[in-house]
Amino acid sequence: MTTTEHAIDTVELDIGGMTCASCANRVERKLNKLDGVRASVNFATERATVTAPTGFALDRLVGTVEAAGYTAAPVAEERPDPAEADSAHDDEAGELRERFLLAAVLGVPVVVVSMVPAWQFPTWQWAALALSAVVVAVCAWPFHRAAAVNLRHGAATMDTLVSMGVAVAFLWSVYALLFGGAGVAGMRHEFSLLPRGDHGAADIYFEVAVGVTAFLLLGRWLEARSKRRAGAALRALLAMGAKDVAVLRDGVETRVPVARLRVDDLFVVRPGEKVATDGAVVEGASAVDRSLVTGESVPEEVGPGSAVVGGTLNTSGRLVVRAARVGADTQLAQMARLVEQAQTGKARVQRLADRVSAVFVPVVLGIALLTLLGWLLTGAEADAAVTAAVAVLVIACPCALGLATPTALLVGTGRGAQLGILVKGPEVLESTRRVTTVVLDKTGTVTTGRMSVVEVVAAHGVDPARLLRLAGAVEAGSEHPIARAVAAHAAEAGPLPPVEGFRNTEGLGVTGLVDGEDVVVGRPRLLAGHGVAGIEALAGAKADAEERGHTVVAAAAGGRILGLIAVADTVKESSADAVRALRELGLRPVLLTGDNERVARAVAARVGITAEADVIAEVLPAEKVAAVRGLQEAGEVVAMVGDGVNDAPALAAADLGLSMGTGADAAIEAGDLTLVRGDLRLAADAIRLSRRTLRTIRGNLFWAFAYNVAGIPLAALGLLNPMIAGAAMALSSVFVVSNSLRLRGFRAAAG
Repeated sequence: MTTTEHAIDTVELDIGGMTCASCANRVERKLNKLDGVRASVNFATERATVTAPTGFALDRLVGTVEAAGYTAAPVAEERPDPAEADSAHDDEAGELRERFLLAAVLGVPVVVVSMVPAWQFPTWQWAALALSAVVVAVCAWPFHRAAAVNLRHGAATMDTLVSMGVAVAFLWSVYALLFGGAGVAGMRHEFSLLPRGDHGAADIYFEVAVGVTAFLLLGRWLEARSKRRAGAALRALLAMGAKDVAVLRDGVETRVPVARLRVDDLFVVRPGEKVATDGAVVEGASAVDRSLVTGESVPEEVGPGSAVVGGTLNTSGRLVVRAARVGADTQLAQMARLVEQAQTGKARVQRLADRVSAVFVPVVLGIALLTLLGWLLTGAEADAAVTAAVAVLVIACPCALGLATPTALLVGTGRGAQLGILVKGPEVLESTRRVTTVVLDKTGTVTTGRMSVVEVVAAHGVDPARLLRLAGAVEAGSEHPIARAVAAHAAEAGPLPPVEGFRNTEGLGVTGLVDGEDVVVGRPRLLAGHGVAGIEALAGAKADAEERGHTVVAAAAGGRILGLIAVADTVKESSADAVRALRELGLRPVLLTGDNERVARAVAARVGITAEADVIAEVLPAEKVAAVRGLQEAGEVVAMVGDGVNDAPALAAADLGLSMGTGADAAIEAGDLTLVRGDLRLAADAIRLSRRTLRTIRGNLFWAFAYNVAGIPLAALGLLNPMIAGAAMALSSVFVVSNSLRLRGFRAAAG
């Protein structure tokens, strides 16, 4: 390939030719030997993430990989068509499937005739030679080719073990046929689960050569299919976006590819179409189904001024949208990037497996050689020694070890993306296991972050509808969040009357003339200044509302009190369930807010946080960091959930940061986990999913290690038929991948 030399900081490379975890380790070691380069190679995603000093030549990175016997190419900035990626995966799986089927068709007769003495006709062994020669030369060719490439570069991988095992079994059998007496007509083999080794050079092992080949091809074919399924969530994420869009220019619709869309372009979204990119509605009203992006099952009503996200589905009316973000800046692209980063990285548990794999193959070759020599030195027949050595080579292939972590990461992070949980990196998984305390920001996290009317108290003899109508009309002229909440609530009953002489008194309230009456809405001090009478009668109702954490405004008309309107930042319906779910995980929830103590405790009580020490109120943004650090110094491992810009420092300071995707970009960047929609129950789901993924990884690694540790001594002692060893080795890889795929069944509590 041709590349140009240019400065880089971090680059991703697609690596070709890797067949096992040892290959990935080899590429990683070669890259890390370059001055100032730090590389991480993921076998499951076939990708390397490389960080190099500014000015480092991309050519050197590519050349280093190619010198190790593999191919490398920078990952294209333009994301590939998911259909093309699927086609490439299908081609790989298809080739393995064809080789397996050929090995099975030719190999089954060899295995059957070798193990069923009654079916052994006079020259059966020569027929077995003819059939197995095709299997060993054609079907096992990928193993031989990879072994040869690695040998040329002075390396040994799992393919080396497989190739040597198959070749030794086949060549020994050819030797036994030609020179050891196994070629005589009428020779018989008895069935045996254990290796045969007491007939001198009269035993042949064609069934081992074809059996090992067939089983390993089956394992790799199932592996390839499973890896494709494991990455299905990310491909689905990439496929969500619209392919073309109707751009509105000079009142004329022109359909163009989405790639040609620019910021501030107006585009049309008809019912049933996907929103092409992030933007704001400028015309029309509809309900938008956000489930593809956020997992939220209830469509959201949108109208002029509403923000919409690319990839969501317009269900009803025609919308005209102004593009705000395009290409790699869209929320969908950012989600895909986060998932890719998480799947490409490595958890600490994987690095342990990598270190083991790096030395495993040379050690196994040494054990196989010692097994061969040991048997020969004890006076055993040569065929028994060869059989034991071949069994060691075959049983030892640590393919399952190489798949244990990346497949679980692929499936776990992919499933998280489907549910609206984005994991930034695999190291986050270890953090979730240690968390003891979850600090919850109040506004926008536990509450909606939007003020709304929660109570209307009319004065004696006053119609509540009249109170809301007059107060809402005057408040409609103000941009204050409390005023907007009152106006919106009042407008639900019908159109509001016009206001004359509107005036806003900063920090106190508003006044105006409505239907010929002077209307005053705001703090009691403002009403007192306008000579309003009767407000004392409502003092008890005002105190009760404020005790519950509500903000109270009073309204008067014509100099007489109309009543009180209580406004509050309402608690999300899901917050109490979320706090309960966190407690069930053994976590201590703590409410952290800059709001006053009374409001904070009222909100905390609503969601089930009752302990005095678990409510931290009246803190500035910098003090939020101090609060997190204080908990850490007390021995707690802290997770922080927040959504605002003022939460970003605390998210970064926490041991685990969970940012609400409905909040500010700064908070999303600072968090380790992003919850795409504003449902706090996702925080508990994210921790559950992370812990379950970590448990799956640890389970995979245990079985992979246990399998090799138990199998190698049995093989070295001559207690394992090489063909059975091959089947067990293939099945161990399939088990690890299948165990990882169970994560696809994870169910979120957040509906």
